[in-house]
Amino acid sequence: MKPDSPTPVPEVPLLGEALHFLRVSGVFYCRAEFSAPWGLAIPEMKDCLMFHAVTSGRCWLEVEGQAPRLLQPGDFALVPYARGHSIASDPGLRADALFDLPRDQVSERFEVLRHGRDGASTHAVCGAVRLDHSLGRHLVSLLPPVICIDTAGTPQFDWMQSTLRFLAAEAATLRPGGETIITRLADILVIQAVRSWMEHDPTARTGWFAALQDKQLGRAIGRVHREPEKPWTLESLAHEAGMSRSAFAARFSALVGEPAMQYVARWRMQVAAAWLQEKDIKLADMAARLGYGSEAAFNRAFKRLMGVSPGAVRKQPS
Repeated sequence: MKPDSPTPVPEVPLLGEALHFLRVSGVFYCRAEFSAPWGLAIPEMKDCLMFHAVTSGRCWLEVEGQAPRLLQPGDFALVPYARGHSIASDPGLRADALFDLPRDQVSERFEVLRHGRDGASTHAVCGAVRLDHSLGRHLVSLLPPVICIDTAGTPQFDWMQSTLRFLAAEAATLRPGGETIITRLADILVIQAVRSWMEHDPTARTGWFAALQDKQLGRAIGRVHREPEKPWTLESLAHEAGMSRSAFAARFSALVGEPAMQYVARWRMQVAAAWLQEKDIKLADMAARLGYGSEAAFNRAFKRLMGVSPGAVRKQPS
């Protein structure tokens, strides 16, 4: 190997690494039984993703700024960062607020909702899940306003429908460990939806996602993700990518949308935010582990990039 060759790193798919951070906890799950005409308005839920899966019948999903989407059995819809939206038997119908309607409380996190009149029936499984990891929230912030996966006629159809039935059955029977199983099943469904979008949607091959898949940029980004504590410079990152400094800087900014060193700083703060909620580490030790010369410098960088102090994040419930 030539002396000036970039340090080799294992060829681990970075998109797979990104999906690793999509760990979720359930906020609520609902088995919905609708009879046309009906409409349901779901409020915005901070740091959450909302999913809808029709098990029989059909409905329309409306997200602000997007064309209405028809959902039928085999479809799985994901609304990232759970912006306010609605589902209804037909587009444009008046939608009743979810939390204003009577619901049967099966458990702390699972409900049965019956809504509508006496027309055609639609059954669905819906849920809101909260991302537990700040790095996962970063990934989700880059997703489109809505992701719809059509599994009908694909190998995914049977297992996705079986998974949804299993989820509903676990929540309804409240067997020991049921909530843990429900959360894991929701993990699978959400990750599969994001993975399918990454594999098939052209927009997943732009921006940060494109940079992760770029052979040269991806190598440098992978080193930053795995070793955020290293004293990275633009020169050392370009060296990892096997590119000139100027070419690397231009391509990185063009694809990722921010300069490479700003990305490094922000990634360190996202790692720090995850540690603050997951680990009992002193701020001084955290600063040293992330390459900062002092706790004060770390605190200033964290507040500048994250908008809050490290102490405020540590006090938040994980």
